Amino acid sequence: MGLIKWIDHRLPIFSFVKHHLADYPTPRNLNYLWNFGSLSGIVLIIMIASGLFLSMHYVPHVDMAFDSVERIMREVNYGWLIRYIHMNGASLFFIVVYLHILRGLYYGSYKPPRELLWIIGVILLLLMIMTAFMGYVLPWGQMSFWGATVITNLFSAIPFVGEYIVTWLWGGFSVDNPTLSRFYSLHFFMPFVIVAVSMLHLIALHQFGSNNPLGIDRKSPEDTIPFHPYYTIKDLFGLCILLLFFSVLVFYAPNFFGEPDNYVPANPLVTPPHIVPEWYFLPFYAILRSVPSKLGGIIAMFSAIFVLFILPWLDTSPIRSARFRPYYRYCFWLFVIDVTVLGWAGAKPPEGVYILISRLATAYYFFHFLMLLPLLSRFEPRLPLPMSISRPILMTMLLIAAPTMALGEEAKTPPKQSWSFQGPFGTYKRDEAQRGLKVFKEVCSTCHSLKRISFRKLKDIGFSEAEIKAFASQHEVMDIPNEEGQILPRKALPSDYFPSPYANAQAARAANNGALPPDLSVIMKARAHGPDYVYALLTGYSDPPQDMKLGEGQHYNPYMDGRQIAMTPPLKADLVTYDDGTPATVEQMARDVVTFLAWTAEPEAEERKRLGFKVILYLAAMTVLMYLAKRKIWARLKDYKGYD
Repeated sequence: MGLIKWIDHRLPIFSFVKHHLADYPTPRNLNYLWNFGSLSGIVLIIMIASGLFLSMHYVPHVDMAFDSVERIMREVNYGWLIRYIHMNGASLFFIVVYLHILRGLYYGSYKPPRELLWIIGVILLLLMIMTAFMGYVLPWGQMSFWGATVITNLFSAIPFVGEYIVTWLWGGFSVDNPTLSRFYSLHFFMPFVIVAVSMLHLIALHQFGSNNPLGIDRKSPEDTIPFHPYYTIKDLFGLCILLLFFSVLVFYAPNFFGEPDNYVPANPLVTPPHIVPEWYFLPFYAILRSVPSKLGGIIAMFSAIFVLFILPWLDTSPIRSARFRPYYRYCFWLFVIDVTVLGWAGAKPPEGVYILISRLATAYYFFHFLMLLPLLSRFEPRLPLPMSISRPILMTMLLIAAPTMALGEEAKTPPKQSWSFQGPFGTYKRDEAQRGLKVFKEVCSTCHSLKRISFRKLKDIGFSEAEIKAFASQHEVMDIPNEEGQILPRKALPSDYFPSPYANAQAARAANNGALPPDLSVIMKARAHGPDYVYALLTGYSDPPQDMKLGEGQHYNPYMDGRQIAMTPPLKADLVTYDDGTPATVEQMARDVVTFLAWTAEPEAEERKRLGFKVILYLAAMTVLMYLAKRKIWARLKDYKGYD
């Protein structure tokens, strides 16, 4: 205690924390929507910590970035957990911040004297968008590369200086290694800028105190309570709920918000059929595409954010809270629906009715801010305000409206299959996975590689060390240069990775009529509907419709984009002989190889689910304890005489 006083006398950090975090007088009627401010700070810390660990293993080079991310997932201890936390943490960050913004819009937290607090918040949103965009480029998948190409190329529409800006952003004349390097540096640096601006946001908040659901200023000490312990316990309870949701996402649906194309290595020569940004960019992306002119689209997209800067001067009504503004309340929910529609339309192809819907929703977006709010400020009837914060009994319900994403497909949607490895407690059937390895070796490996799986990993699906060593010795890999500088083949060891059937990509194309057989290590995550798609593709070959003419060397498969595929039907009955005597039907072989490839895509899945169950069980217990503690602490309020 004496040491703390000695330090505090010379560096009053403890007094500062006590004054601004413990004794800080807070309106006594704040509901759970006010939790999202502190929760956003906690998620920011999670993102910085997880990003720091990822940066230790990531390689910012176009030839190694994708492989380095996969190496983190497979070879680094709990690398899959760190990567999934960081990847899904971005979505969680935007969910929390968007709800924080919506709460501010509903309760008028942007009105005097908190205009600067709101403006700093909008700056934080801009910094988040910039940081998230640069981070999305780093995995160097197809969607990362083409998203970076499309978005950065938009600046070329700026008159006179557009081309120079694009060249400066790229570090050359295309999205390449300089682009990736500078995006990596900026993505690492920007979170610390966000922390600094967040401190300004907190200082501006404490200057006039928090707004509240009634939107009225405090009038007596009875209107406030100390932040600690009342709101600290409430925030801890909210944090437990948030971490429960986050854990379910990380451990059981880690790719829910992701795009399958981003598990395909970036290829500048192949454009994805539909370039879609992350879900949190979709409303702005829809606004960008709704304007026929490239320059007009850029202006509209940035205006959608910059209009928030002038919001305090557009809405001049002296009433803050929507509770006492009946017309504004309806307009607010129309605005929420409008933004949701923009997000939905942004995920659709830019054609037909989706463009029309985007334009209508964009028109209402700007109409809401530029015309509706000023008119409501003048003509809306006002309900009488309460005399003070401490009198009403407040009850609030939380409504979360999240954009729905749907992606249109040219190919037929594969029928849903039942897989042992799906679901929260799913596991890989060892017998299926082992038979799938046999199918891969005897059928698939003649064309496809599996370069991200080492032989020693086969231990996870039931092979003994002796079996792994014997299996590896059946393959040849290129050794390191000998004393004469020659690179000679040798028998593979358990520590080696599955070798490619071709010396290089050019040889692979030459052997397959110009088509490059994809590596199958992550094929399950690189295709929508994953296992169902691969199973349907393997078993779905049939005769084409009478009115359809196939291209030369093409085969009909309704589950392939364009319904044509160059690969001949790979499976035929009794093509392999299973050691356990299982009949080698086409369906059985397809099911077995799907199970094996699902394991190669996520070898950590079983460990992830087991760990997730423990984490969620622990967080559920903590949530109950925090709720009981909150009830006990808040029960004191009936005898509380006020605080100032």
